[in-house]
Amino acid sequence: MQFLVDFASWCLILAGSAFLLIGAIGVIRLPDFYTRLHAAGLADAMGAGFFLAGLLLQAGIGMTGLKLVLILLFIVLTSPVATHALINAAFTAKLDMPTTQDRTSEKNGGEQS
Repeated sequence: MQFLVDFASWCLILAGSAFLLIGAIGVIRLPDFYTRLHAAGLADAMGAGFFLAGLLLQAGIGMTGLKLVLILLFIVLTSPVATHALINAAFTAKLDMPTTQDRTSEKNGGEQS
């Protein structure tokens, strides 16, 4: 039985690590502020959620498990709110939102068709 708990725990930890890594790559590689923030927001909530769920399986029931649940609840509640606040501030400051036409002209070397 302990083997199954360990296996499930490590699968969740690896999945969380993969989400966080892919999100970090997305923040570096994506072209504009809005898409970067989208990658960061999703990776933060999902990656940390999987990672903490894996740690929760290792910790078991007790004070440490309760603390992990509270951390998970805090991240799940605050990450979307923080992402929304940043996007709202950028939109209010009139940060340009690129269109599909802008992206295709960048790929073609700036030529307008």
